[in-house]
Amino acid sequence: MEFKTYHIEGLIEFLPRVFKDDRGLFLETFSEKMFEPFGISPKFVQDNQSVSKKGVLRGLHFQKPPFAQGKLVRVSSGKALDVAVDIRKGSPTYGQYVSCLLDDERCNMFYIPEGFAHGFVALEEGTTFLYKCTDYYQPSSEGGLLWNDPDIGIDWGIADPLISPKDAVLPLLKDFESTFSI
Repeated sequence: MEFKTYHIEGLIEFLPRVFKDDRGLFLETFSEKMFEPFGISPKFVQDNQSVSKKGVLRGLHFQKPPFAQGKLVRVSSGKALDVAVDIRKGSPTYGQYVSCLLDDERCNMFYIPEGFAHGFVALEEGTTFLYKCTDYYQPSSEGGLLWNDPDIGIDWGIADPLISPKDAVLPLLKDFESTFSI
């Protein structure tokens, strides 16, 4: 398995070996060993799946401590632009983001540790998005940032995404008090 790191510490893209033949394909989607070179060993306790129409934008979401979640995300069908925003107080990259194109051809995965707001936009109809999470979802711990915050400046690659009413009223980064630290 190959990997790619980014300018924001902790974000890792995994590029698995995909074996294709006339029967279909096979790949390994998770192994604890893939995290060993980075000195981390996340314990995943919950898996989630969403299916989205083309143009649906979900995010930017996070779970506040003590229920913060690290995530290993991938697309099993379709294509999505995945985004992680650093919200760790004291981080030299606070408020910066990384985007990663996830698709069912490369079968790549993106690891997002605790301390990041996360979102994605479906770029194809019926995009199936899978999340492995390091903690259980707690409704009282939900948090988020506005998807189109001008101070973050995310280029989602689409002009008019379909967002939920809840995501449309999330706070701006400048109005956010982070409880994450590095």
